[in-house]
Amino acid sequence: MAMWLAEAAYRLTASFPKHEVYGLASQLQRSAESVPSNIAEGHGRNSNREFYHFLGIALGSLTELETQIMLAQRLNYLTETEMIPVLHKSDELGKMLKNLQKSLISNQ
Repeated sequence: MAMWLAEAAYRLTASFPKHEVYGLASQLQRSAESVPSNIAEGHGRNSNREFYHFLGIALGSLTELETQIMLAQRLNYLTETEMIPVLHKSDELGKMLKNLQKSLISNQ
């Protein structure tokens, strides 16, 4: 699901104005890339504690992504129809990551 969100971010930003290539579009893409990257890095670490930490970073990037998507919609770079499904997936992923964190704590 994190990979889906990263792909969606790239698709959404493709239609942004050219002056946003190094601004909001770039920032939105970076935060979207950060979510699956931190999940993967944390999973590759040697302990549940480190995995938990990287899941927290992924959650931070996810909320950053949500904020940037809402800002893009407010600036009329995205329609509400484009924004809503991405925010729903983001919310769903956030719940999954928090539940994974809980399971890591209970397994220690």
